Amino acid sequence: MYFGGFRGKKNGMGTGWFKNAIVYHILIDRFAGYTKPQRWDRPEFIGGNLRGIIDKLGYIRDLGANTIWLSPFCETSAYHGYHVTDFFKVDPHFGTLDDLNELIGKAHAAGIKIIADFVPNHCSREHRFFKAAQADRTSDYFPWFTFKKWPRKYLCFLSFSEIPKLNLQYPPARRHIIDAAKYWLSLGIDGFRLDHCIGPTHDFWQDFQQQIKADYPDCVLIGEAWLMGIRFRELNTINVRHKYRIWLRGQAPEALYKDYIGELDGVLDFKCRLIMEELAHGKIDRDAALAKCQKHIGRFPPDFYLATFLDNHDMDRFLFISGQDTEKLKQAAGVQFSLPGPKIIYYGTETGLTQEKTVWDIPANGDLQARRPMDWENQDKELLELYKKLIPETSRCFIKS
Repeated sequence: MYFGGFRGKKNGMGTGWFKNAIVYHILIDRFAGYTKPQRWDRPEFIGGNLRGIIDKLGYIRDLGANTIWLSPFCETSAYHGYHVTDFFKVDPHFGTLDDLNELIGKAHAAGIKIIADFVPNHCSREHRFFKAAQADRTSDYFPWFTFKKWPRKYLCFLSFSEIPKLNLQYPPARRHIIDAAKYWLSLGIDGFRLDHCIGPTHDFWQDFQQQIKADYPDCVLIGEAWLMGIRFRELNTINVRHKYRIWLRGQAPEALYKDYIGELDGVLDFKCRLIMEELAHGKIDRDAALAKCQKHIGRFPPDFYLATFLDNHDMDRFLFISGQDTEKLKQAAGVQFSLPGPKIIYYGTETGLTQEKTVWDIPANGDLQARRPMDWENQDKELLELYKKLIPETSRCFIKS
């Protein structure tokens, strides 16, 4: 069994590999490894796991994806993984450290890289560090959090009290998070999708990037930079430049993206997603969507990666917002694969997985609509074949050195 050791530094080839990445985005609990779930619409674990992903590596490679984006697999108090209770452990719902190592090894053998969803901004209120801070003001962990009125009022992720915000300006807390990132990289993880990167400060990201790249120069760091839907009273939890001006003016995401040039390797491209929504609603055609996306991407340096996607775990699936119009989904996929840079496919999009209600009309846990279990029995084979044809042969797996 491999445990806690270091596989050594990367080869120093840089992050150029990510330019041609075809990323398959997996919500671990909802992808594979479960028995047929009865109540997927509850915020509960249904049994998806790392072993299930190992068993589906052939499917992922046949699709043509050369990278897997895993939802957070650290010990957690929530099925989706974003409520971390230990940054250094694999949650037993998802499997074991051996399972993770096997997945990394077999994926790499198949020419597939692994990106982990990493959550640096906050943790679960069930985390033992937060419990200690909440129980005792003299605790060593009290400075790890920002209490406005101890013990019940504290900064958290936006307005969600179940996930208190870490004080990453406090050196021990910052070191803990950076060390956790290095630990997962030491196991062979190839990069991170950095959750809610607008929460930590820019000086944190500069420090994070410098320390990570010193040991793992090939590691790709992709941020989730997105202000839409954030309320004015929640801006005190956000650390981006000119945040009040950006919020008040409702400026396009580009204003956020450009602030991360030189700090991260790129960001998820919500701007292209907004353009794709216009296509879904019939406001523009395929050619206009392509032209608008190309113009937007052209405003950024070619080595700052804008990772395009049609949908993800936090928003309505494209097929749903298009009125279940598969032809529009095919057009949107065609636009996405005509653009330069990395492309993300959210699990099930390629097989016609959809939903019945918008995530925005359900008061609590509406995002479950976009997190239905992968349907392995009823799939749109024509759509799946289209995706396979869209993915260039040269991108179907990475050449191993």
